[in-house]
Amino acid sequence: MKKKVISVVLASAMALSLAACSGTTTENGTGTGDATTDTTTTTTTTDSTDTTAAAATEEEYQLSTIKFVCDGTLTATADSGQDAFEAQWEAAVAEKMGYNIDLVIDQQDHSGYKDAVGRILLGGDLPDVMIMSADMYKQYQTTGLLWNMADAYNNAEFQSRMDMPLINQNMMTADGALYGFAPYYGNGCVTYVKQAWLDAVGISADSIKTYDDYINMLTAFATKDPDGNGVDGDTYGVIAAGFGKMDEAPYINYMSEFYQGAYPAILQDANGVWYDGFQTQEMKDALLRMQDAYNNGLIDPETLTATTKIAREKFFSNDQTGSSGAFTYWAGTWYQTLTDNLIKNEVDPELVELAPIKEIKDTWGGYLNREAPVFVILDDGDGNDARENAIFKAFIETMLDGGTVQTLWTYGAEDVHWSTKAEEFVTNAGTDKEKSYSYEEGEFHLKQAPNDENTVWKKNLIDSALVIAHLNDDTPAAAAKGTDLATIGNQFFTANCVDAPTGASCQTLTDYAADIADAKNEVIATVVTKNGDVETAMAGYVSKVGAIIDQALTELNAQ
Repeated sequence: MKKKVISVVLASAMALSLAACSGTTTENGTGTGDATTDTTTTTTTTDSTDTTAAAATEEEYQLSTIKFVCDGTLTATADSGQDAFEAQWEAAVAEKMGYNIDLVIDQQDHSGYKDAVGRILLGGDLPDVMIMSADMYKQYQTTGLLWNMADAYNNAEFQSRMDMPLINQNMMTADGALYGFAPYYGNGCVTYVKQAWLDAVGISADSIKTYDDYINMLTAFATKDPDGNGVDGDTYGVIAAGFGKMDEAPYINYMSEFYQGAYPAILQDANGVWYDGFQTQEMKDALLRMQDAYNNGLIDPETLTATTKIAREKFFSNDQTGSSGAFTYWAGTWYQTLTDNLIKNEVDPELVELAPIKEIKDTWGGYLNREAPVFVILDDGDGNDARENAIFKAFIETMLDGGTVQTLWTYGAEDVHWSTKAEEFVTNAGTDKEKSYSYEEGEFHLKQAPNDENTVWKKNLIDSALVIAHLNDDTPAAAAKGTDLATIGNQFFTANCVDAPTGASCQTLTDYAADIADAKNEVIATVVTKNGDVETAMAGYVSKVGAIIDQALTELNAQ
């Protein structure tokens, strides 16, 4: 959609916020879509820029297109059935809305998504809907770019089937505004370990109960021959996508055993007073633990610059030389996906999930469940909610319709990603991983992935185990269960997680988010990979952004 009215105030807010967002991140992916695509929306008049648009009522307003910007969260990519998903979404929504809407998906590279969002929003020709992480949401909700959907949300049809209302209620501002919608709760990471490597070094997963146990396991992986190639010391203990995601909550989730009770963000103490968790002794101790493990060769050096894609692919690589035995990554569906990729690469696929070590339990109580990602609607700034309400009804309200559209977002396109037709197929035929599937007519089941006949499709965007509103009983997928490992993974995480600390939000943090993240990353790189002095590095952090942090704390504690 094109901006109809952009005030000087809004333009200034955009410049301040997006200048902060355009900084570098620890992941250097590039966008795959065209951020300048014109997807103008229209009213029932022929000219979408006509002044009558501003006076259009909700009933009169009809959308010609909805442009949706997303990351890899949407599994139905261009090479795995996205065209079928789009077509079936358009047909189902047309039936509900009474007119046709063209869904235009602009799917950006997952690793570089935050930078891509900044570039798109700076471009000025805004999409209609975007996915944002919890941190991005906090950064942009004060800019005037996002539409307040509170009234639409409170009156949505899915409220009658809501199972977890607090997920979105907790995102409302003090005055009841809601600028984003989370259809599922956040999820988090657990530590996966290759069973074959444990067997090779003579360690039981059940024995990993403390940080010392964890380090002893990593040491064995890095100094012995866990991959069985006859060479000692050509592997690593662990790899991660960065030593910490300083620009995305919950920050510590990829290296939780090293952080333990440290949390490098603005936090509230027991009395409700905000403070900087990055400057605490707990954070300094975490940096020294990572420094020691790095110096001893336990952490893959590529961790400093690795994207999530690079880290994953090294973990399940066909050539396990230079790989790692431990990998902390997302729970649930990823348990199955990592296993599938090990099978695909002909690597022993058995993974075990480590329970949180004692030091994590003693400080947090378990692995951290992140604040949920959200869908936001971009406000066109014309002072009229007709267009935005139409987008909410067509895109967000139908997303949890309990039927056809919710099934599309959850499982994908019928007869492409899932089916109820009688069917038989085999994956990994002719190998020792061969598996046969057989389904009767009327039995809901997931099909082979469109881009990989040896992998069974898992989900599209919504995880059925995390969704906040249930499917109707008469929907074919209502009784469906996830894959065995995904189900086990979700159950394991749910039993071993606690909610991450609530994130802070104020204008100063919005304006200087990138500067603060850069300063933190510099400290981490200096201390961990360059053997720098932690006190000197922390003093450098304070000299660069200390005044900004103090201003943010003043704002937060005055609220």
